[in-house]
Amino acid sequence: MTVSDFGISGPALPDDDGIPRDDDPRYKLSGLMRRINSLVVGAPIEDDALDSATAKLEELVDELESAAGPGRRPRVHPDPNGPAQDFFPTSPVIGFANPVAPPVEVESVEGGLNGKVFFDYQYEGPPGCVHGGIIALVFDELLGAANIASDSPGMTGTLTVRYRKPTPIRTDLRLVARFEGRDGRKIRTSGAMYHGDELTAEAEGIFIELVADRFFALISKRDRQ
Repeated sequence: MTVSDFGISGPALPDDDGIPRDDDPRYKLSGLMRRINSLVVGAPIEDDALDSATAKLEELVDELESAAGPGRRPRVHPDPNGPAQDFFPTSPVIGFANPVAPPVEVESVEGGLNGKVFFDYQYEGPPGCVHGGIIALVFDELLGAANIASDSPGMTGTLTVRYRKPTPIRTDLRLVARFEGRDGRKIRTSGAMYHGDELTAEAEGIFIELVADRFFALISKRDRQ
């Protein structure tokens, strides 16, 4: 399952100056790594083929490590006025530049976000089902991103997840996240996950408001660590 399967060309990804760009090579590389992850976890592959692939990958990893410069590559700072998909390009949830992300595809709508995702074998918990911890991770990201899209950024205070039905892997799932309101610095947000029309999980979160300048300053500080 790729981005093109959903009918979109992919998000803008970060440049070294922290500005999103469309041609970041990490996008394609991360997509290939997701394919490898799925094959390693779920495909019946002979040991000889795995040994051969391992030897080739060792060479590639050595090549990348030798090409890497010192320090850390800057992250993109979320732009509340830009596409939600570009908020965190290296996120383990919505980041197309992160090989561990499914990734979840999101778009801004009035009051929050809508999204969709295809969880492959590497996200399996109970047989045939998405791991509950992965579902919680997705909700934490989506609710936080919905707050940014609603111009109310904050840090997670509490997150309550209710698992209504087993959520199947290897099928398209639909996601919603909505900014519900606020009481002082406390921001309330909710989300839901659907398989077709069936609700499989839902979440409620309380986030603690961060003034926009402080929010982005905190991100910048973390980027330098």
